[in-house]
Amino acid sequence: MHHHGAGLRRLLVAKGHDENAQDSLIEALTTDHTTASLDPADLAMLDYAAKLTRTPAEVIDADVKRLRRVGFDDRAIHDICAITAYYAFVNRIADGLGVELESEGKS
Repeated sequence: MHHHGAGLRRLLVAKGHDENAQDSLIEALTTDHTTASLDPADLAMLDYAAKLTRTPAEVIDADVKRLRRVGFDDRAIHDICAITAYYAFVNRIADGLGVELESEGKS
């Protein structure tokens, strides 16, 4: 999350969030996304992504049904799953090879 904080902050600025709101949301997303002030669709998406990342064997049909109930169609659910799986894959490759994060300010 810290690695992507700058990009998220730019999006929040574009949506009119002041610095306190940005800090609050980034802190919540960094520590426990369930404490963030999110709409039900965003919360369901993050709950699903967290479960798929942490305990993938425990994802059940009810998790997908919850995404549908908050408005995601099959394509969107596929995209959420694929993006979450992609990041898990990339992170495991990076961890497995001992890749370190770039420090801020480097490109």
